[in-house]
Amino acid sequence: MANQITYATMSADNEELHAAYERGIEIARGWLGQDHPFYVNGRPRHGEGWYEEYSPIDQQLLIGRYSQATVADMNDAVAAALEYQPTWAATPWRERVAIIRRLGDVLDEQTPELAALLAFEVGKNRLEALGDVAETAEFCRYYAHQMEQHNGFVTPLGKLSPNEDNASVLRPYGVWAVISPFNFPMALAGGPSTAALLTGNTVVLKPSNAGALTGLKLYEAMMTAGVPTGAMQIVTGAGAVVGRALAEHQHVAGITFTGSYEVGMGIYKGFAKTMPKPAVCEMGGKNPVVVSAKADLDLAAEGTMRAAFGFSGQKCSAASRVYVERRAFDRFVELLVEKTRRLQLGDPIARTTYMGPVIDRKAVARFAEAVDEVRANGGDVLIGGRSISEGDLGRGTFVEPTVVTAPFDSWVWSRELFVPLVVVGPVDSVEEGIRRANDTEYGLTAGFYSMDENEINRFFDSIEAGVTYVNRRAGATTGAWPNIQAFGGWKASGTSGTGGGGPWYLLQYLREQSRTRVR
Repeated sequence: MANQITYATMSADNEELHAAYERGIEIARGWLGQDHPFYVNGRPRHGEGWYEEYSPIDQQLLIGRYSQATVADMNDAVAAALEYQPTWAATPWRERVAIIRRLGDVLDEQTPELAALLAFEVGKNRLEALGDVAETAEFCRYYAHQMEQHNGFVTPLGKLSPNEDNASVLRPYGVWAVISPFNFPMALAGGPSTAALLTGNTVVLKPSNAGALTGLKLYEAMMTAGVPTGAMQIVTGAGAVVGRALAEHQHVAGITFTGSYEVGMGIYKGFAKTMPKPAVCEMGGKNPVVVSAKADLDLAAEGTMRAAFGFSGQKCSAASRVYVERRAFDRFVELLVEKTRRLQLGDPIARTTYMGPVIDRKAVARFAEAVDEVRANGGDVLIGGRSISEGDLGRGTFVEPTVVTAPFDSWVWSRELFVPLVVVGPVDSVEEGIRRANDTEYGLTAGFYSMDENEINRFFDSIEAGVTYVNRRAGATTGAWPNIQAFGGWKASGTSGTGGGGPWYLLQYLREQSRTRVR
């Protein structure tokens, strides 16, 4: 099931896939509205108080009530992971690979219902939700393959004498924390967690309260696959309480965080207090598209529309600003507006919906603020601009897909918005477009459209971004897939210099030990 779709899938005409998804809807619906504990050493806990999560599709629809962990609960989770870590590290790496491969199989089997849950819980359309689960299963397979490919990261070295053996052995750090976001509640919890587990670290996962049920279902799948209870802990709770406690815990040896720049930089600067420790932080983007006058403009408009409005612009890779060579500007804008007008906004459970709701009322307010900024500063709203308050969609948090123009000194060009709003502007040359694209603290993804090979090479060599695409219809800046595109940011978008789903990602979870034995 999962192998039949990726984020780059242009359409899903597979009737078997849709029939399975329809069955999955009914299974997922039965999961809603329940109370949920978190798990320390495999045992349920209830902490103090509850968080009630409501669907962005209908804010009267209760997704679930989640027990909120205390700092004491978090300390117990770290202690359980710390106690079991030597046992897990001593487990032969091939056994760890077999368990994580089984996890991929479990996720494949459960893809329809897990994808339907993602629609209810965070508002993903059918293809985006299926892709989120499929990507997580693919992380399991790809990272397991990397362990095999590198023989468990044991590498023989040279000799100075015939009676000695030397080797480089990459070993785990210990307890690894994973703090995951709402927008990819399966893939951005599962990818880092499986990487840490495969390499012999034990994991404490803290999912976002928005998306927590998906995190708990991932945990259940891990238990079904045979991940030991000591190796995997999951705690639900407020980021400011348990997230901070996890990031500040002295026995957490490494951390992977996905979220805002402000929180990520706080973790990055404060995580290693008494000794160096790895902090892998992915912190968003303000992703540009540059369109040459030598581009296929229909291709460019399609790719930009998909990247700007996929999952309602709530991807850290979403296209949010477009620089178009002046002589192509009017036609590009005409095509982008036309394609946006045809885009179907609605219930993401429905087969034909492309764009669902934004995650909550704060996002609606952020969208309205951006639209007001455009109008107040002499820009134009070319299409969209409204929050939906009437009809069935009025029960949720829906806003229109929006294309705007604005002066280059407007903050809509620089501030990460995480809403379905894209700003377009004319430039006098490709060089000016690239210069403006680079004029940001972020450096996550970037897209370019041109049929000129020299321009394409200049873009690749000049753009300051970790993930780059040229002439991509499926998404100008979005849609990375394990073993196809490594996903990681430069500058303020990321700390590690290596991307998830790429050939170097597992190395972040390992440290080298040189071994010399004289016989």
